[in-house]
Amino acid sequence: MTRLMIGSDDLAFFGVLAQSASLAECARRLDVTPPAVTQRLRALEERIGIRLVDRSGRGMSLTDEGALVLAHGTVVSDALEALSEALSDRKKSVTGHLRVAAPHGFGRLHVAPVVDGFARAHPGVTVTLDLSDHPGARLLESSDVVVHIGPPPHLDEVVTTLAPNRRILCASPAYLAGGPPLRSPADLARHRCLVVRENDEDVTLWRFTHPSSPPSTVRIHPTLCSNDGAVVRDWAVAGQGVTIRSEWDVADDLAQRRLKRLLAPWEPPAADVIALLGTRAARSARTTAFVALLRQSLSPTPWRHKARS
Repeated sequence: MTRLMIGSDDLAFFGVLAQSASLAECARRLDVTPPAVTQRLRALEERIGIRLVDRSGRGMSLTDEGALVLAHGTVVSDALEALSEALSDRKKSVTGHLRVAAPHGFGRLHVAPVVDGFARAHPGVTVTLDLSDHPGARLLESSDVVVHIGPPPHLDEVVTTLAPNRRILCASPAYLAGGPPLRSPADLARHRCLVVRENDEDVTLWRFTHPSSPPSTVRIHPTLCSNDGAVVRDWAVAGQGVTIRSEWDVADDLAQRRLKRLLAPWEPPAADVIALLGTRAARSARTTAFVALLRQSLSPTPWRHKARS
């Protein structure tokens, strides 16, 4: 009988490939070149004598055999991680591989330093930090912890709140000096508005609540838009118009008066910083330890400390 030579590294590689939309995306997630991914996939298929992926100009899809490898690989990976976790519990240490996903800007500023501290505190742990424009629930299948800003995408994840985060309507003093009056949300229809396009949200519908008035919804017409929040914030600072940004992102600009908060006490919906955990990851000692360290780093809330200082 022919023995199929597939190791745990092969299964881990194929798991990332199967969760990627293209070979190029897989390469980015593995931090290698696309030709390296192609070569490794080809070598795996030649070694077992079965085609695992159908590749075409439109993208790629798993063959039936590829789906079988993915399904069994997930079982094997879960078993290996469970064994590693059980052994770690025996020796009271945090070990194994931790996979974390987070938004680009927030991840660079607030998550990457925690990963650094976590790795120093637990030498037996390796960590992959995947910074993405949209690190929502779709990355949960390949991550232990997904740092997400806003309401949970679905209701079936394990969710823990890391820090409060308001969303703030703001603009630069220079823009406000030359713009039309802004006394209520309805006035936004006459202003230059800057938006961040993310996920599948309708970013042209801005919603506000007020402690003593009915909620208000305004359909704005974006003057400038980008999928990068830092770019939109910079446009606002440069005087291009009005935007809604997370409190964590503009706290320093507000404190330094580069931006000014508008229409208080009208408030856009809050977007707390949360952690999404898979059910298996929620039981992991390394996941628990990392989330605890991340929550500790965000308490007291650093962007609210800036606003008070």
